[in-house]
Amino acid sequence: MSQAQVSDDEIFGGHEGGKLSVTTTRPITQARDLSIAYTPGVAKVSRAIAEDAALAKRYTWADRLVAVVSDGTAVLGLGDIGPSASLPVMEGKSVLFKTFAGLDSIPLVLDTTDVDEIVETLVRLRPSFGAVNLEDVSAPRCFELEDKLKAALDCPVMHDDQHGTAIVVLAALRGANMVLDRAIADQRVVISGAGAAGVACTRILQAAGVGDVTVLDSKGIVHAGRGGLNPIKEQLAETTNAAGLRGGLAEALEGADVFIGLSSSTIDESLLATMAGDSVVFALSNPDPEVHPDVAAKYASVVATGRSDFPNQINNVLAFPGVFKGALDSGARSITENMKLAAADAIASVAADKLAADHIVPSPLDPRVAAEVAAAVAKAAESDGVTV
Repeated sequence: MSQAQVSDDEIFGGHEGGKLSVTTTRPITQARDLSIAYTPGVAKVSRAIAEDAALAKRYTWADRLVAVVSDGTAVLGLGDIGPSASLPVMEGKSVLFKTFAGLDSIPLVLDTTDVDEIVETLVRLRPSFGAVNLEDVSAPRCFELEDKLKAALDCPVMHDDQHGTAIVVLAALRGANMVLDRAIADQRVVISGAGAAGVACTRILQAAGVGDVTVLDSKGIVHAGRGGLNPIKEQLAETTNAAGLRGGLAEALEGADVFIGLSSSTIDESLLATMAGDSVVFALSNPDPEVHPDVAAKYASVVATGRSDFPNQINNVLAFPGVFKGALDSGARSITENMKLAAADAIASVAADKLAADHIVPSPLDPRVAAEVAAAVAKAAESDGVTV
C-alpha cells in the first residue's frame, strides 16, 4: 500500500502513545524472581561489574543497544523542525532496528545544535549504549559531528543519512550494472546534491572504483577554482569532475551514464535525452522525485526512486539494521569504509536471484537482507582489525 492510500486517521492512530515500549527478558511472577532481578541479587552483578567493567557486556543490554540521536535540524523533507517534532521519526527508526535486525535501540533527541555539546552529551552517556546512529542532522554540521564522535567514542558511529543512503545507492548501481553488463570503472556519474547524502555517495562510489563523479549543488557543478565553497565542497572539488566540466545540470548530464538525484531540484526530461545510451536514473528525492519515474523510463534503461510505490526503492532500511548488527556482533569499535562496501555487495547479492531492470535491489521486507549484510559487515570488520 502506498502512502497515498493510507488515511490520516490511520497514520495518527499508528503513532498514538508512541511506537515503542520496554519489555522484560525475564518474567517476575514471584518473590524469588524479584530478588534476582532487583535487590538483593542485582547487587552481586553490580559489584562484579565494578571490579571488572568488561562484564557489563555480558550482564547488561548496553553492548547491544543503539542510540538513535538527532537534533531535529534536517528531518526527512521537513527541515529544521526541532527535537520534539523529530522524535516520531527516531521512534520509527528504533522500530526498524528491532523489526529487521532484532536490535534494541533508544531514541535520543537533543535540545542543542552545538556540535561540541552533542559530543559531550554522548560521551557522558557512553556507558548506556553500544553504538550511535546519527539521524537527521543538517549539513555541513553533520560531517563535523560524526568525525568528532568517532574520535571521542570507542564504539560504532554512523550518520545514516550519509552512509545508509550511500550503501544502498552503491548496491543499486551494482545491480543496474549487472543488468546492463556495465563496469563501474567505465561510468561517469552525476550527483545532484552536495549535502550529507551527496557527499557520502560520492565517496563510496569513488571507493568502489567509479570512473568519474560530477557533483552539483544549488549553484552548479562543484569544481576546482569555484569560489564560495565550504571545506567539504573544496574536498569534493579536488577529487571529482575529472572531465573538468563547468556550468549546471545541462552540462553535467550530457553524455553521462548515471544520474543520482539527492536534492529537491527538478529535471527537465530533455536533459535526460542527452545522457549516454542505456543510462541509469536514480531520482531519490522523496516524496517528489526529481523526475517522475515514468518520464525517466522513456530515456533510461534502469530507474529507481526513494518511493515504495514504484520499482527499485532505494531505502536505507536495506542497510542500517544489518550494518549495526554486524558491527555489534563482531565487537567492532568503528564502521570502516570496507564494512560499508561489504554491506553494499551483500545487498546486491540478495537481489541477484531475481535480477531485472525493475529489481536491482531486494525488497526492504526481504528477511534475508539484514542477515546477509550483518555477516558481510562482521567479516569486513575482522579483516580490517577493528574488532575487540
